[in-house]
Amino acid sequence: MPPRSAQKPSSAAGRSPQSAPADLLRRLRARSTADPVTHVERVPARAGVTAPWPAWTPDELRAALDRRGVVTPWRHQAEAAELAYAGRHVVVATGTASGKSLAYQLPALATLLADPRATVLYLAPTKALAADQLRAVAALELDGVRPATYDGDTPRAEREWIRRHSRFVLTNPDMLHHGILPGHAQWSGFLRRLTHVVVDECHTYRGVFGSHVAHVLRRLRRQCAKYGRAGGPTFVLASATSGDPATAAGRLTGLPVTAVTEDTSPRGGVTFALWEPPLLPAADSSSPEADLLQVRRSALRETADLLADTVAEGVRTLAFVRSRKGAEVVAASARRALDEAVPGLGERVAAYRAGYLREERRELERALLHGDLLGLASTNALELGVDLVGLDAVLICGWPGTRASLWQQAGRAGRSGDEALAVLVARDDPLDTYLVHHPEALFGRPVEATVLDPANPYVLGPQLACAAAEAPLTPADLELFGDGAKEAVDALVESGALRQRPTGWYWRHRERPEVDLRGEGGAPVCVVEASTGRLLGTVDGGSSHFLLHTGAVYLHQGVSYVVDSLDLADGCALVHAEEPDWSTHARDVTSLSVVSVRSYTDAGPVGLFLGEVDVTSQVVSYQRRRIASGEVIDTRPLDLPARELRTVAVWFTVSPESLASAGVEAADIPGALHAAEHAAIGLLPLMATCDRWDIGGLSTAVHPDTEAPTVFVYDGHPGGAGFAERAYRTAAAWLRATRDAIAECGCETGCPSCVQSPKCGNGNNPLSKADAVRVLDVVLTNLPDAPPTADLPRQGPHPARTSALSVDHEVSGTGERAGSRGECNR
Repeated sequence: MPPRSAQKPSSAAGRSPQSAPADLLRRLRARSTADPVTHVERVPARAGVTAPWPAWTPDELRAALDRRGVVTPWRHQAEAAELAYAGRHVVVATGTASGKSLAYQLPALATLLADPRATVLYLAPTKALAADQLRAVAALELDGVRPATYDGDTPRAEREWIRRHSRFVLTNPDMLHHGILPGHAQWSGFLRRLTHVVVDECHTYRGVFGSHVAHVLRRLRRQCAKYGRAGGPTFVLASATSGDPATAAGRLTGLPVTAVTEDTSPRGGVTFALWEPPLLPAADSSSPEADLLQVRRSALRETADLLADTVAEGVRTLAFVRSRKGAEVVAASARRALDEAVPGLGERVAAYRAGYLREERRELERALLHGDLLGLASTNALELGVDLVGLDAVLICGWPGTRASLWQQAGRAGRSGDEALAVLVARDDPLDTYLVHHPEALFGRPVEATVLDPANPYVLGPQLACAAAEAPLTPADLELFGDGAKEAVDALVESGALRQRPTGWYWRHRERPEVDLRGEGGAPVCVVEASTGRLLGTVDGGSSHFLLHTGAVYLHQGVSYVVDSLDLADGCALVHAEEPDWSTHARDVTSLSVVSVRSYTDAGPVGLFLGEVDVTSQVVSYQRRRIASGEVIDTRPLDLPARELRTVAVWFTVSPESLASAGVEAADIPGALHAAEHAAIGLLPLMATCDRWDIGGLSTAVHPDTEAPTVFVYDGHPGGAGFAERAYRTAAAWLRATRDAIAECGCETGCPSCVQSPKCGNGNNPLSKADAVRVLDVVLTNLPDAPPTADLPRQGPHPARTSALSVDHEVSGTGERAGSRGECNR
């Protein structure tokens, strides 16, 4: 389908004379048969407030910044820089495009110019952001700074030079963990002279990943102290606007941190639209199992059309898509539509995601910066502070998980101070549907606090093992690593990983500990074209079972491949190019057993629990479906190993008698609980700093560990990530929002907007929408708004369920998995 407006763009840079955001939005919504916009929020422009240059700013640096167009700093930049230069740890938490880079560049570069021996370490969560910062620092052309990136893409021949000569090293936590700290002896000179550590986009370090990074930073501080850096380096952190940034930054670094939060930079106005794709007629539905009268046009298709429309108008646009496959699909669909309208125009659109080779990523970044590309469909790899000056519009395909991410993505447009358009395109999902019809949940509310737990024993133990492998641990080190460190060390000694001697605790093995910071389920799997041996890209280990199983369809830069074989031991998937008329959808089964209960609420016929659980999941088959119609061609079995996860869950039980009194028949209990579980998972991100992919769930009419109808929602990370705890504390508000989202949906029997899940391992069967409302009514009637709780020892069972809580029990129920974004492989 060609774009609904197909004139050629007016310039290579791409700004159409008619591309004012309000006018552009008016034209986009006019092309739909029914108005898809549910709300338009106008974020007004704001004037900036400047401050004088700090007195210590070197003339050379001031002149270099002036050449780059920075005449004077904004007040928040100067305030943060003054604190950092004085040796105080600081986090600057202001909006997108507020100039946080200058807040850390100013004190760091001034120190390097004043002290020819000083060094600076910069940490970014993505390679793209580090590369962008390298360009910015190198462009200043300051003598003696010698900035360089040191990451997995750095050629071996350059690494020795960087260790010896670079004074401003840009890297990421993964390389710090895997490369720099294990080789600390080679970095001793750099660490001894390290004055500042910059932690950019620190709000991304949340959950298990953030907890790991917190200990990587403690290991860094330990090595700096070992090599004689008195007092250690000063930490300067940059964050998107977040709740309580000082506390989060302090938890991340283990140090007292001062927050600078008042944004004094100028900002162009933003027109922000909430967009709900239209309902499809039954004949156009691609999901025959769904309620055909209530199926909506997919957010991917809608985003692809909007991307094509904006590019056709010459509007430089970035579309954020939640999954790698989705980014590929949106880019391919937009290219196809543009080429049908104006041959060759599709070349101005591309996809960008993790898993591409370095050369591909750098070329795409260059093309976007120089205006060769007008449209880009990207995963959140470009959400962070990469300087994309000149973008006019941002399309956000589906709720990104947090308000912080929403504003980060929207802020990619209009960075040059011009007016910008942002559009949130709702998926057919309970939370997305809720948000586009409840704009008050998005606008005018504070963003979330960053959640991380360095005391998580599943993080702390492995990190202490890494620290011991770098240098023997001492009692003073245990204070550095915080609560639970002594218990974790004792457990490592008992397991044989560490040996205790009078001088400390020693790592006993020749090999280093294998610790995955990002919790992606192991080393990346290489995708190789079988006929040529060409490396196409990589997929993280946690997603490989869903994305690269034998027979899966894999997309790369718009080209379709089919997987011939997956070798998990060697981390390699062999593929061949093919354009089948079917897509593949992995199916998995999940079982769960309760290990212990931490806390519980006794609410009569309803029980609310928080505790540890063991989750076992296995991909057992995949479906092939016709692309045109959604018809299921066949289901093929798979022989893949099971995966086990010990994590934290919140769960509630409901007595069968109370359900019967509410009108839920015994035969309908499984479908009622399953529907309630899906909706509860979909709405939890309203209460916790997570998204749907961070959590999983399971429901069953009779669970052997509770002996009652039960719904579980669990964190999809080893040891938990704090999401279940938040759900437990806000259970009444969370489940009330869940109940309202189901009841207010206009469908008759349940749809993706209320109770269907995009990642259900049971194919969204059985589901009972009406009975889910009845189940939640029973729960909310009995559960107090602020329930009194009884806290138990970490490994203690519920006193009323002692005989039932056995780790030997497992049950297979219906539910949705956590973690992988591999729901559809095309």
